[in-house]
Amino acid sequence: MQDAASRLKNLAEQLMGAPLPVRIRAWDHSEAGPPGAPTLVVRNRRALRHLLWKPGELGLARAWVAGDLDVDGDLYTALDALAEFIWERGPEQDGKGRSLRQSLRDPEVRAAARSLLALSAPFLRPSPPPEEMRGHRRLHLHTKGSDKQAISHHYDVGNDFYELVLGPSMVYSCAYWESPDGTLEDAQRDKLDLVCRKLGLRPGMRLLDVGCGWGSMAIHAAREYGVGVVGVTLSREQAAYARKRIADEGLTDRIEIRVQDYRDVRDGPYDAISSIGMAEHVGAERYLEYASDLHALLKPGGRLLNHQIARRPQADESAYTVDEFIDAYVFPDGELAPVGTTVGILERAGFEVRDLESIREHYALTLRRWVANLEAHWKEGRRLTSAGRARVWRLYMAASALAFEHNRIGVNQVLAVKTPESGASGLPLRARDWR
Repeated sequence: MQDAASRLKNLAEQLMGAPLPVRIRAWDHSEAGPPGAPTLVVRNRRALRHLLWKPGELGLARAWVAGDLDVDGDLYTALDALAEFIWERGPEQDGKGRSLRQSLRDPEVRAAARSLLALSAPFLRPSPPPEEMRGHRRLHLHTKGSDKQAISHHYDVGNDFYELVLGPSMVYSCAYWESPDGTLEDAQRDKLDLVCRKLGLRPGMRLLDVGCGWGSMAIHAAREYGVGVVGVTLSREQAAYARKRIADEGLTDRIEIRVQDYRDVRDGPYDAISSIGMAEHVGAERYLEYASDLHALLKPGGRLLNHQIARRPQADESAYTVDEFIDAYVFPDGELAPVGTTVGILERAGFEVRDLESIREHYALTLRRWVANLEAHWKEGRRLTSAGRARVWRLYMAASALAFEHNRIGVNQVLAVKTPESGASGLPLRARDWR
């Protein structure tokens, strides 16, 4: 009788219709697959049950988060090798381009599925890991209540954990690198300064920082550019942390941090608005409302800097679905849009879009530094949150780095102006100097 690893390799290749690009090590210590390739470690039969009860990406994610599935070797190399199976092909197709329903009509595939079922025995349904968003219906309604719950799930996991991953800057968005050999702190400072310069900040101006995080943008703008800042977040943990940092910097007279939905901000007008890594939470159904609200909060001639992740457009946009793993474990209700869609909606809301800068490669560099921080302090990271949560963050950041590197997703800074009727935008003739 074949050992468990050989059986798993053969079954996987039968089901997917293609050679498996990684080795497999099973719970009986057997191994099979191409020598020298990264090794997918199947620690126990429960990993198979996760996949059988929830075929596709979410089943794999549950097995990974629970610790039933692991990688021995370089995680990036393993994910790159498995990308065709997990993301590029999708759970709905096999290696011959057939749907799973069509595939299961194949007698050989049906036999493989029965063998996998037998190998996973007893066939008891495993509970999802506790880190999975519970009671989440994935309707993407983006009410104020659902948005608050989603933000809390992602951000209220412990400020100490985020300090470990993000480093002293506490900036949770794409940095701006002069060189791949630079430091994360310098790159994050340069990103914040770039945003301030694009917004044309001057002493005495009012800045609204939407989704202010742990206060880094607000502090940089107030300290370096002499502006007054209102920062809003839905995370109470972020707000408490930001307020302490602001007090330590002696900037409480210039910065106010509120636990508030951006839709409830009523004290405009502002000279400028920064929205850095926040718009991904807004959702397609609410995006015009988001753009219109920010437009209304600006003075004539005021500027918006919208820093946002974008996905590639699809031939049939109605077929877009949210990534199951990201939705269940990372950003519940998060949605990505093509950059062209974002620009179009900003224009519909009344903005004049004046500049768009793609910084896709910069996010790959940023994510790899965050992964390195987590891996260097792995035991501490597990202690500060949970083993499952640390595994979630390591997987999603590594997979995201590869997605940016391979142009599956991008990130863009869009500068838009509430241009008055006179047509005077207030921008210099050579705007890219950002003076």
